[in-house]
Amino acid sequence: MISLIKVPPGNRARLASFDGQLLPRLKQYGLHVGDELRIVRIAPLGGPVLIEVNDREIALGTVLAEKILVELVCELH
Repeated sequence: MISLIKVPPGNRARLASFDGQLLPRLKQYGLHVGDELRIVRIAPLGGPVLIEVNDREIALGTVLAEKILVELVCELH
């Protein structure tokens, strides 16, 4: 498992784990363990991470993205 922030754009990953304190916030976004997502873009200079999940795009702050652990599903070379 790796941190969401370390997955290069274009790759697909499955939400595997996160700090329990993040549960209310992730539920607010509609994110659940097991969801498959695609990293659309990582903004430069500490900007947000844009992901696509369940046919929606969601921007996550870098601090939050660092605390979310994922498993790679499809890695682009």
